[in-house]
This record gives sequence, C-alpha cells and structure tokens, in this order.
Amino acid sequence: MSDSFYTMGIDVGSNFIKLVLLAYSGKPVLLDKQTEKIRKRDPSQVADEMIQAMLSRHNLKYEDVAYLASTGEGDLVKRKRGHFYGMTTHAKGANFFFPDAKTVVDMGALYVRAVKISPDARVEDYKMTGQCASGSGQFVENISRYLGLSIEEVGEVSLSATAPEVSSGICAVLAETDVINMVSRGISTPDIIKGIHISIANRIIKLLSSLRAESPIVLTGGMALNKGMLQAIGEQLKETGKQFEIKTNPDAIYAGAIGAALWGGFRHLKLKEKLTMTA
Repeated sequence: MSDSFYTMGIDVGSNFIKLVLLAYSGKPVLLDKQTEKIRKRDPSQVADEMIQAMLSRHNLKYEDVAYLASTGEGDLVKRKRGHFYGMTTHAKGANFFFPDAKTVVDMGALYVRAVKISPDARVEDYKMTGQCASGSGQFVENISRYLGLSIEEVGEVSLSATAPEVSSGICAVLAETDVINMVSRGISTPDIIKGIHISIANRIIKLLSSLRAESPIVLTGGMALNKGMLQAIGEQLKETGKQFEIKTNPDAIYAGAIGAALWGGFRHLKLKEKLTMTA
C-alpha cells in the first residue's frame, strides 16, 4: 500500500449511528460523514448499509479501506477491524478539532463524561454522571417530545426564555415529573427548556470542577450543537465565576467516529512499520 490510504470510523450510539471517512496523504483529512437515526431498526444492519453507501459514494471497495474502526456500541459492526473505547475516541476527536484541547466533555445520550487528556490525546483522568441522571441527551429528547418539539428545535426555543424554571430532580424520572407539573402550572415551553439546559449546565460545571479540568475544554457529542445548551453553560460559568474556556465544532457529533478512524489510522501505520522492520 502507498503512503495514501483511507480509514473509516463508526460510532454506534443509543439513538444515532455516526460514520466518517478519512483520507490520509500525510495529515488525515475528513473526507465524508453521515448520521443515521436508528429508530426501531437493527443497528448492525443500519451500520452495514451506511458503510456500503459511504464506499459507493467514493467508488471504493471495502478492501480499499486500510482500517475500519468502531466505538460506542460498535461491537455490533460486523466488518470492523478494531474497536476503541468511547473516552479514547472522543479524546482523539476533540484533539483533531482543537490540538490545544486539555479537557473533553462528551455530551452523550445516556450520560455526560468529562475527560482530561494529554497533548497527544491520551486519557489521563475522567468523571461522569450516572445513567439515571437527568443530564443526558436522551432526557432532553424525551422532554422535547413531550413538549411537542423536535430535538433540533430545542436549542433555538430555549433562547427565547424569559423566566426559566430549573427542575429539582436529580433522577430523570423525578425531573420528568417536575416538567409535567410545570406544564400544568402554565410555565412556558422556552422557560422549561431553558431550565433543563441550566440544570445540565450546572452538572457539567460540577463535573469539570471535580475533575480539576484545564482549559481549553472541548464539547463533543450531539448536545454540543445545541445553541441553548451552549448559552446556558456560558451563563452558569459567569454566575459561578469559573474561568473555563469552552470550545466546540460544527462536527462535534462526529468526534467519536473521527477518533475511531484516527486510532485506526494509527494502528494501521504501526502495523505497517512493524512489517517493514521484519521484512
């Protein structure tokens, strides 16, 4: 194989599958990306169809890809060559976006995870919320559905809040009960959503403080694209006097998939180097 090659990374989440194609000719370049909602389908089949569609778009065969790496629930991916743990892939993905990143906050569907990373994107320490905590993307999606909003609308709606009411429940079930009570009391949808964002923002700041996080802090995952969430984090940082520098990227939802593809490329090059030395 020449010095130019391709890798693919696939991140299988609880709701979405994210897939990327990287091209290597020296520095890796993000060539293509795709997201697919799983709905009630077989994730393994959805992943396979996405991989085949990506290959077809670029006139590639599976054999043309040096390494297909998975992350998340990626053990379900049939044709992967290797699997990488989510923290390591989000660390690598954040480093790809911002090489100066020192901390990553993976804002996933089931939990929020804060990770301290080294300059070469290795995990040094981490803290995370529990699965039942109401600080997850799944919780936000459940509440938005109850309020008649799509997950894509939530951030924008939150920005028009005038008197946000923060949920008191730590457990998602109790927090959802709080929201139902708010609706019955006539609290507006923007104020409910903004209150949820503030609650999650406070949890993120507590995680960062507990981790003794260093800036810059890069947000990854689907919630990192939520304008209302970003505004709430900024406001709560000012209120608490924390000096964290927060960064995000338009491709934040692909951080795990990008990280998997990058680690796949690293593993491919190491293997190639080993073969050259033994030849």
